[in-house]
Formats: sequence, C-alpha cells, structure tokens
Amino acid sequence: MAKPIGKSKQELIQAAMQCLVDNGTANFTLKLVATYADVTQGTIYYHFKTKEQILLEIIKYICEDSWGKLFENDQFTISAALEIIKSRFKNDAFYHKLLISLIVLGFNNPLIKEQLGQVLMNENDSLLFGIKKLWRASPIDGVSLTTWSIFFNALIDGIAIQLITCEDFPIDTFYKELEKILITIQQLEE
Repeated sequence: MAKPIGKSKQELIQAAMQCLVDNGTANFTLKLVATYADVTQGTIYYHFKTKEQILLEIIKYICEDSWGKLFENDQFTISAALEIIKSRFKNDAFYHKLLISLIVLGFNNPLIKEQLGQVLMNENDSLLFGIKKLWRASPIDGVSLTTWSIFFNALIDGIAIQLITCEDFPIDTFYKELEKILITIQQLEE
C-alpha cells in the first residue's frame, strides 16, 4: 500500500484522541477517526491496522508527551510531576479508562498485553529517571529506586481506578496530601 499524502501519523493520533474524548471507547471507530481527521479510511488503515492499535498509540503518545513536558527544561519537581499526573484525569479520566480497557483486552490478546506491558515499563523507567533527579539514594535502606518507581506507578494507576469508580473521590485533597508525603520522604533522604 502506498503511503497516503496528507496528515501525519501524529495528526491522526491527535484527531483520534479528540474523537475518543467526544465519543468514548464504545462509539470509537476507525471510520469516525477518519471523519475527525478529515482523511479517507484508507489513510487511517495505512497507519493503524486495528482499533486497538490506534488506542495503544494514543496511550503511548500521552505517556511520552507528559514525560517529555516534565523533563524538557530539566525542572523535575514533585509538584510538577503531580500536575502532569493530574492532567491525565482531564476529559473524564479518558486516559485511565482507555488504559483499563486495553488491560482487559490484553487478557485475551497477547500482542496487546505485551505492548501495554512495554508502556508500563517505560512509565516505570521515566519515573525512575525523575526519582534519580530528586534523590541521590533511596530514603529507606534496602529499597531500591527502581522499586520506588514501580510503587509510584502502581499508586497512580490505583488512584485512577478509585477516581473512575468513586464519584466523591477527594482528588484535590488526595494530591495535596500526597505531595506532603512525597516531600517528607524526599527530606528523609537529605
């Protein structure tokens, strides 16, 4: 298949994200993405063979974009990291709803499971990179910085599940108090 002229893969991902925000995963189709991107379905199929593939690409894009913004000026701070994490809860938490949906699909699809596992490992690596900017060593003897990064990633995704399922989840209070916890842990290391 010849490469279609027109929109870049990145532009198609942006259109797909808007389509997802506007329509949710239940009504999300590659045909609808083509409409949002103002391209033919062939253009969409050239870049993304399945609905699941474009959904994975959206997850990858959001992760890479948020970490890129966090590290672009070498200004990694606990507050900045929490703001990036909170930004993933915008648009009715569609990022985490999408992530959870893909995890469920991965139960029966080894390719999705593998690709999602790589996304999570990349998230752990990005967190580890940020933690190393804050801490010279672990604030607790015998607990590696790698374990801290995995712990924080699991914490973030666990909070997302609560936010999605609990209408009255105190998100602002939680993040203010989490920031206090993280700053206290950081001070232990100093």
